[in-house]
Amino acid sequence: MINASTKLIGLIGNPVKHSLSPIMHNAAFKDKNLNYVYLAFEVDKDRLKYVIDGAKALGIVGFNVTIPYKVDIIKYLDELNEEAKLINAVNTIKIVDDKAIGYNTDGIGARRALEEKIGKVENYNILIFGAGGAARAVAFELAKNNNVVIANRTVEKAKSLAEEISKKLNRRVEYSGLNVDDIIEDIDIVINATSVGMKKDDKPLLTSDKLKNKIVMDLVYSPLETVLLKEAKKANALAIDGLGMLIYQGAEAFKIWTGIEPNIDVTRKAILEVLKK
Repeated sequence: MINASTKLIGLIGNPVKHSLSPIMHNAAFKDKNLNYVYLAFEVDKDRLKYVIDGAKALGIVGFNVTIPYKVDIIKYLDELNEEAKLINAVNTIKIVDDKAIGYNTDGIGARRALEEKIGKVENYNILIFGAGGAARAVAFELAKNNNVVIANRTVEKAKSLAEEISKKLNRRVEYSGLNVDDIIEDIDIVINATSVGMKKDDKPLLTSDKLKNKIVMDLVYSPLETVLLKEAKKANALAIDGLGMLIYQGAEAFKIWTGIEPNIDVTRKAILEVLKK
């Protein structure tokens, strides 16, 4: 029950109406009998600068940050934890003692989602489509123990991210445009970290003939079966939808805010019930 003692956590981004984070976190709060509520806030770009001061004034516990503000929000924060500092992107904020501290749980969320399906993620050749906030986090996390190639429509962005990761981790990261025909044969895992697949008429980044014997993960979770995952299934490849990443990055954020590990089965069930409708 919401009352005068209820603590508020939010999601900021634009758009946010499609987000399932409120469903997931509110189910977890209820399961753990925590007096918290999670709401989504659609924030215009010219208003982003007011969010943190407003949150401090209102006593808000923290936020998740989604597209397109994972990098832009950093300049308004007081501190970054080591992972967020390394990645230079934030998807979780906690406000403590009037300080807004930025974290990033996207990378570990993606890794845990992969580990759930294939076990330890080490020494794979991984192709990541995208160079935005989510792609940054996933690429940094997976490049620690794997060979990573970043492919992006704007090659310069892929190159810039690849060079940044290579320098910070002292591991060579390759880059490419969206045409990956010359390297796809050597790839073990394909990850879509772009928004391609959210719309019904989106064309797949790769077709089934390129996906045989691959592990294919899409970070898009609405729809659960994206055009890329449909192509993966045609190729009898292992297809991993975006639900796992959503749940595991959310679980890490939940722990940051509350100090408690949420029940993954509860959050998964709550999201699946909504998606079925």
